[in-house]
Amino acid sequence: MKEIRVIETNVAKGDLLKEAAPLQFVPDKKGPDGNEEDIFNIYDQVQYQEILGFGGAFTEASALNFKGLTEEQQKEVADQYFDAEKGIGYSFCRATINSCDFSADFYSYDDVDGDFALEHFDIVHDKEAVIPMIHTALERSPEMRIFSSPWSPPAWMKTNGKMAKGGSLKKECYDVWARYVAKYIQEYEKAGVHIWGVTVQNESKAAQGWESCIYEAAEERDFVVGYLRPACDRAGLGDRKILCWDHNKERVVDRALETFCSPRARDAFDGMAVHWYAGDHFGALDAAHQLFPEKLFVASEQCKGASDIPWNSGETYAHDIIGDLNNWVNAWVDWNMLLDENGGPDHWKDEQQATGWDPEKIWVGESPIMVKNGVLEYASSYYYIGHFSKYIRPGARRVASSLYTDRLEGCAFKNPDGSHAAVLMNRTDSDIKVFLRYKTEIAPYTVQAHSIATFLF
Repeated sequence: MKEIRVIETNVAKGDLLKEAAPLQFVPDKKGPDGNEEDIFNIYDQVQYQEILGFGGAFTEASALNFKGLTEEQQKEVADQYFDAEKGIGYSFCRATINSCDFSADFYSYDDVDGDFALEHFDIVHDKEAVIPMIHTALERSPEMRIFSSPWSPPAWMKTNGKMAKGGSLKKECYDVWARYVAKYIQEYEKAGVHIWGVTVQNESKAAQGWESCIYEAAEERDFVVGYLRPACDRAGLGDRKILCWDHNKERVVDRALETFCSPRARDAFDGMAVHWYAGDHFGALDAAHQLFPEKLFVASEQCKGASDIPWNSGETYAHDIIGDLNNWVNAWVDWNMLLDENGGPDHWKDEQQATGWDPEKIWVGESPIMVKNGVLEYASSYYYIGHFSKYIRPGARRVASSLYTDRLEGCAFKNPDGSHAAVLMNRTDSDIKVFLRYKTEIAPYTVQAHSIATFLF
């Protein structure tokens, strides 16, 4: 008879990643008296993709807020995010190459026009806040994988002469930009931060009012095949992962077909990164995997605005995590880790106001941990993400599962140590009964309204 640990979050009741009374597996009756209803089956005989981890992004906004905390608050944030025992064990995180919308201002590592030799390249800007925050994280999660994404090359490499509002990488700058990215990886390595891989371009189809750069699929393919992959190889970085697209899921199949259109192109990329802003499109992930089963899929960015419904961000995140994981995603990464009461600091709101946006209607982002007027506050997303990141460890494998009703959402995994972790979420207004069933044993449980639970055995 196996004991099942149960971890629950019910925001309305104040239960936050709370360990509940354990369950006991009992023999499942056979024959006509056997239970046929209310089943959540877990089949570890069938295994799917490896899980690389979960995490958030080391944006400059997050790093500046972290730097401004007291020493005690810094320890709390670091423990709560990165320590697998004290917190939720982030193990796969994102950084930015140059500035992004959640930076205090535009910046690059080489703003000297025409510096094709990169003589003036310097990551000193990131050494002020971003790299120190990463070091603090690595103290608690030393095996953490970090991947990096550019929002824009320096303005002098762009067709529009600015980092903002789209434009494209000039053809004559393909080589220097490739060497720039490789040099970024090398300089971070010197600063004590190993970069696991890069995406080619954040949101490569979006011309935003902040840092952005447009790549058609052929441009992204040609840049990587002809320049970025060779530049990494020459720099001794041939083992670093290169992911394409880094944009919404609704076009992931089309982009994959266009990008991986030849054996050479297919070999140059390790996978794709996706965002959630165009909706679920979980079936697109499954289709892309069926077409290119060797590729990694990383959910690289998602974020929520502030809401008056306390469990809103948590349920929205968990719905996406479950749907992504059940459709071949290897890692799931949130956006900002630490924003202030204004959803910043940032500079993109200033850009939007300059074009006539109503300041009262500007979107204010929420991070799982917020620092509001010097006080740390936790959103429900922190706890819901923790139901996955804390208990589904790097190297785990998703295993097959089935649920008797679409009123529950769930997934199941086998960890490297042989233990199992299964997650069930109820987004309805009513409690829902379920029997966990593993091979020849079952255990009854009630998933409370607007709650999430992780089961460990």
